[in-house]
Amino acid sequence: MSNNKYKILVVEDEANICSFIETLLETNGYQALVANTCAMGVTLFSSHTPDLVILDLGLPDQDGLELIKAVRQRSRTPIMVLSARTTEQDKIEALDLGANDYITKPFGTGEMLARVRAALRLNRYSSASGLPSGTFTAQDMTINYERRKVFVAGQEVKLTQTEYNIVAFLSEHAGRVMTYAAIVKAIWGDTDVGSTKKLQVNMANIRKKMGSRPGSNNYILNELGVGYRMIDEDTDAQPN
Repeated sequence: MSNNKYKILVVEDEANICSFIETLLETNGYQALVANTCAMGVTLFSSHTPDLVILDLGLPDQDGLELIKAVRQRSRTPIMVLSARTTEQDKIEALDLGANDYITKPFGTGEMLARVRAALRLNRYSSASGLPSGTFTAQDMTINYERRKVFVAGQEVKLTQTEYNIVAFLSEHAGRVMTYAAIVKAIWGDTDVGSTKKLQVNMANIRKKMGSRPGSNNYILNELGVGYRMIDEDTDAQPN
């Protein structure tokens, strides 16, 4: 899909920054929609269904966190926060509410465009995969697709967006071995096919967070030299 088919909503009240981002996006083939308040951002989101939201938090009518909440009530559309707030707590709060990325001001144009491309790949995967509604359960693990959350023994597993996408993709094909190449293509797109190293790094983090260890119930099995397999619902897994 070419860039000019992507609509990006920019919610930013500083006129010079907003104009700069709008120009940057449009000169790189994207369609930019602009709002300078939270309320206008919600309205434009509802009427134009953008592929990505770039959001400032310090808006004149409401905190930008309220827009994250409003979007997440109805959509998985990627949200990239662009803010002067630099504390770890600010970032944690935005990400926990459902933001997919967080960039602090000032920012580099090259980095911003790279993050835009990454966010749009995320949206393409979420839209194209046709993940089912409801939940997936295997042993004491549950995936809630609407909330994009994973739970083990009733406790939420704090996954990054990429880690969640890997888990969700494997659950969609539970019981089947998915090759490294197939997973990489689904998560990162055609340009990263064959790049298994970052898949392996993400998978190591996933298995650590989900409590995978020798002698325990493993939810994702490693088929050495081939790929990974999510256990079926109500299927016992063997330690691996």
